[in-house]
Amino acid sequence: MLSLMSKPLLALLFPGGLVFLIAIAFLRPQGLPMWLQQPIAALPYIVLAFGLIFGWYFASSRTILSLLVLALADQALALFPIAVAGQASSNQTIVAVSAFLVPLNLLAFSIFKEDSLSTIRAVTRVVLVLIQPFLLLWLCLPEQSDLASSFTREYLPFRYTDWTPIPQPALFAFAMALVLHFVRFVLHRDPLEGGAIWALSAVFVAYHTTSYGWHPTNFFTAAGLILFVTLLQSFYQRTYRDELTGLPGRLAYEEAIGQLGRRFAVAIVGIDQLTQYANTHGKSVSEQILKLVAPRVQAACSDGQIFRTTGEELTLLFPGKSTTETVSMLETVRKAIDANSLFLRGRDRVWESRRGMKKAGSRDRELPVTLSIGVAEKLSDSATLSSAIKSAYQALYEAKGNGGNVVKRGATASVPVRRSHTESGRIVASGEYGT
Repeated sequence: MLSLMSKPLLALLFPGGLVFLIAIAFLRPQGLPMWLQQPIAALPYIVLAFGLIFGWYFASSRTILSLLVLALADQALALFPIAVAGQASSNQTIVAVSAFLVPLNLLAFSIFKEDSLSTIRAVTRVVLVLIQPFLLLWLCLPEQSDLASSFTREYLPFRYTDWTPIPQPALFAFAMALVLHFVRFVLHRDPLEGGAIWALSAVFVAYHTTSYGWHPTNFFTAAGLILFVTLLQSFYQRTYRDELTGLPGRLAYEEAIGQLGRRFAVAIVGIDQLTQYANTHGKSVSEQILKLVAPRVQAACSDGQIFRTTGEELTLLFPGKSTTETVSMLETVRKAIDANSLFLRGRDRVWESRRGMKKAGSRDRELPVTLSIGVAEKLSDSATLSSAIKSAYQALYEAKGNGGNVVKRGATASVPVRRSHTESGRIVASGEYGT
C-alpha cells in the first residue's frame, strides 16, 4: 500500500513542492547575500520570458495564460498594496477581486482544452484575461460600490478568518481551486495539475508577505517558475512515456536499445486474458486492466527496464544479463500479478485488490489475470536485437499456447555459422550464402 502511495506522492511533491519549499526557505527579508539580490530581482523577467517562449514552443496556452495572470496579479498588488482596514477602499477592492480571480483563472485554464495561441479559442481567452484589469478599475467606481463590497464582505464570523488578509470570497476561491486541482491530479496524474497546486500555494503566500516584510513579487515569481518547470516535466512525460500506462514509451525505448551493448536479455510480457476481455467487455475494460497491471510489473521487476511501445505487450530489457539470470526475476513478476485480483464493477469500471485484502461486492465480477512471458538472450556478436525479440515473441506465443501463466525461455539469439569451402578456413554467416 505504501509503495502504491509513494509514487503519486513523489510526483506531487517534485518538482513543484521542491521549488515552493526553496522559495519559503530563501526568499526571506535579508535572507539572501548581496551578490544574490540582483539576480533574484531579475528572476521575474527571466521566468516570464522563458515561460512565454517555451509555452509558445510547446503550444501550451495554459502556461502562457497562467503566467500572464500571475504577472497582472503581481502588478495589481504592487500598485495597490493591501491597506489597513477602513482605509483606501479602492485598494481593498482591487486586492480582493484580483485574489478572487487568480485561483479561478488557473482552475479554468486547467479545465479548458489546451490550444495553441494561433487558434481563435486561445486568442479569445487572452482577450478575456486582458479585460480583467479594466474590470477591476470599473469595480472601483463609486456607483459600483455595492457590487464591489460583495468581494470584501464577511460571510462567516470574522474570528474564523482573522489570520489572513485575504477576504473570505477569495479565500473560498483558493480553497475550491486547490481541492479541484488535487482531485484532477489524483485522476489524471498530470504534472501541470500538481504544479498548479504549488503555484496557488505560492500565490497564497504572496498575499501574506507584506505584513512580514517579504516581497510579494518573489512568490509570484516562484509560482511562475513552478508552472514553467512542470510544463517541461509534462512535455517530457508526453514525449518519453506511454500515455495509458505511464511507462517509458517508444522514444525512451529507442534510446535504451542504443545502449544495450553486446550481451543482453529481452522479455516480452503479455496478459493472457486481455484479448478475451476486450472482446467481451470492450476496449475500455482492457485498457484499464493494462493500466493497472503495468505498474505492478514495473514494481516487481527491479533490475530490468520496462517499456510499452505499441500493442498489448510490454517489453523488458536486461543489459548484461542472460536468460538464466532473468528467469527468476520474471517468475517474481508473474507471481506478483497472479497474487492480485481484478474485479469488474458495473459495465466498465475495473478495480484491483490483493487477494484476501479487500472483499468484492455481491455484484462485482472477478477478472482473473495472469501473465505469459517469453525471454531470449543475445550472447554472441553475430546475433541482433531483432533476432532476440523474435525469439522472445516465439517463446511468448508458445507459453500462451500451453495455457499461459508461465515464463518460457526462447532459443538463444544467434546466427548460425558455416565454415567456408575455401582453403582460408574463414568462418562466414549463413546469410552470406543467401539461406
